[in-house]
This record gives sequence, C-alpha cells and structure tokens, in this order.
Amino acid sequence: MSGDDLRITDIRCHVLAWSESPETLQANLVSATTRYAHHGHTSNEWWGQSPLVVVEVETAGGIIGLGSCGGFTAVTANIIEQHFRQLVLGQSAYDRELIWDKLYRASVRFGRVGPALAAIAGIDIALHDAVGKALSVPVHTLLGGAVRDSIPAYVSRLYAYTDLDELQQEASRWIGEGFTAMKQRFGFGPEHGAEGKRRNEALIAAVREVVGEDVTLAADAYMGWDLPYTLDMVKRLEKYNLAWVEEPLLAMDLNGYEELCRRSPIPISHGEHLYNRYEFAEVLRRSAASIIQPDVNRVGGFTEAKKIIALAETYGIPVMPHSNEMHNLHLTFSSTAVPMAEYFPNVLPDTGNELFWSIFEGEIEAVDGQLSIPTAPGLGIRLNQDVLESLEIRR
Repeated sequence: MSGDDLRITDIRCHVLAWSESPETLQANLVSATTRYAHHGHTSNEWWGQSPLVVVEVETAGGIIGLGSCGGFTAVTANIIEQHFRQLVLGQSAYDRELIWDKLYRASVRFGRVGPALAAIAGIDIALHDAVGKALSVPVHTLLGGAVRDSIPAYVSRLYAYTDLDELQQEASRWIGEGFTAMKQRFGFGPEHGAEGKRRNEALIAAVREVVGEDVTLAADAYMGWDLPYTLDMVKRLEKYNLAWVEEPLLAMDLNGYEELCRRSPIPISHGEHLYNRYEFAEVLRRSAASIIQPDVNRVGGFTEAKKIIALAETYGIPVMPHSNEMHNLHLTFSSTAVPMAEYFPNVLPDTGNELFWSIFEGEIEAVDGQLSIPTAPGLGIRLNQDVLESLEIRR
C-alpha cells in the first residue's frame, strides 16, 4: 500500500467507563493511596471514572489502526483531540519515528511523562497496527521479527483476600491450569504497623504452601511501601524464595530503589509507572532495578519501547512488560530480553486490568501456562462494538 493510502485522515478517541466497580482493587491491594483514611470508599476517589481510552487512526485507504492509552485516565483523550490530532492529520502512517518525535517535542511544555506519553502511545500503537494491516504482517514483524513461537506466562492475580483459604484455592486453580509462575498482591503497608507485616507474610506463606517450591512466585506492593518498611519486609520474606518484589516504592524514588536493590536479598522490579527512555536510562545507570517492566501504552508506544528494550539489553537487565494486552505481546515476541510474559487472566470480577478482554476481540489466551505468538496482520485485534457502546462515556 502506498504512502498516500496510509495518509492519516482522522483520529478518534473512545473514553470507556468501568465495566463494574473495581472493588477487588480497592479492598485487596496496598497502593500509593492506602495511607489515607478515605482510600477505597468509591472508585472515583481512587481511579477516576475512566480506566481506558481507545484510539482509532483512520487512513485514506480505509484502514483503521487501533491503539490504547495507558495509565487509567481519560486525560489522554483531551490531549489527543485538542493538541495532537492537528499535528498528525495528513502525515503518513509509515512515518512513525517522525510523528513520535514531532508529538514529543510539541508536548515538552506539559508532558515528557504521564498522560502526554500515554497519549503518544495510543497514536503510535494505532499507527503500527495500521501499517501491519496494510502490509499483511503482524506488528512484531515491523519490530524486527519474532524471536520465539511461544513464551511462558506468569498469571497475575491472587489479590490479598482476607480469607487465606480462598487465596489458596485460587493458587491451586492456576496450578491446575498449567501455570508454573504466578504473582500475588500485598494488602498492607506502613500504616498497618506490625500486624500488617505479619499479614503480608501470611499471604505469601499461604500461596507458597500450596504451589510448592518449584513454582516461580513474585509479589506486588504497588508503590504502597517506603524504604524502611520494604527493607524489613524483604528480610521477612527471603525464606519464601520470591522471584521478585514488585514496585514497593513510588516510581520517582530512584534514591530509594538504588539503596533497596543494593541491600535486598530479593530481586526488585518496577517500571510500569515510568514513561520514557530517559527515566529508564537513569534507573539502569544507577542499578535501581533488577527487572524493568514498561508498558507499551504508557511509554509512548512501540517507537519508544524499542529504545527502552535496547537500553536494558545494554545493561543486561531482563524486561517483563506490564500486562498481556496485545501491544505488549508483540513487543515480547520480538525481543530476546523478555524471559516471561505477565498474564491477566480473563476472569471476573474485572479489576480494570482485564477490561481489554471485553473490549477487543482476538486476544490470546494462555494454554498450559504458555502464550502463543500472534499471527494476524497488525495487532490482530478488533473492537467489540457492543461492549464499546455500552461502556463509552459520552462527553
């Protein structure tokens, strides 16, 4: 298809509401806001009204590329519609590097991280999808080609239920479905004192008891801890042979992460709340992570994610992208730096992390703990129009 056929003629954003109240997230997850007494009372107080913005880029030849913006915020739609749209119309979808640099430079006054990069990501992912469809190749072919046909997945669920029997039953379910790796959530932070530490340890002990020593087990603190608390917790948890403790500190606390990585007996991972190659370069330079976990729809799309991957390869640090949404899977299958894929299973209640299963048709489900390579052109997904219309927030 010619460059004229891939000339961008329109960009549309769909702002989607929650499919249900994210009660599982609120009640069973320590986070950066847990310290406040009103935490978890309503979804609007924590996450806001919208967990997802879907982007459609239409071309002169009639191809429509699909993308999404990460970060659980509707702000990205306003950035695209009020600022980026006019800068992209008339450009060719082939010119993704040019478009990326143009949008990044145009947003330095208000961007560089956060929603501005997530908005660029939505456009960049959609452009890759459009070009893949035009050339009848999967996006991973555009990224350099596949390096594997399948990859092991760690199932990412196991919230901090009050009932440890329920937690163990869920862990047993994942073993029964063939997973040999999984990640659970911590439920308590510094504000919960010594009792919270004991309960956090009990969560890990309960799962390890069920899955045995041969299963890879990690745990996520979702920015809900501070450095002294984390240092104490990793000492308590060392005996459970955790593969990593994820994101215990706020993303910008590189001093804390640097010291933590130097002193922790357990590997430390983070990066799903970092937004560009400059942030990741500083993390890698300071040895402030054992594993980095970017999300393509937060870091500016494939164009920036490839550069982050190259940095990680230079430092010999493994990459495990956040989530198994299709944009992350195409990056995963095109990189030797990724040893394992995160997998949010298609289950209820939907915490928001699983919303993509409803919105997009064509997502790949794990079989015996493995994910197979996408083979359809572009991202290989289609919008479920019925679900889209039922969740779209009219503005």
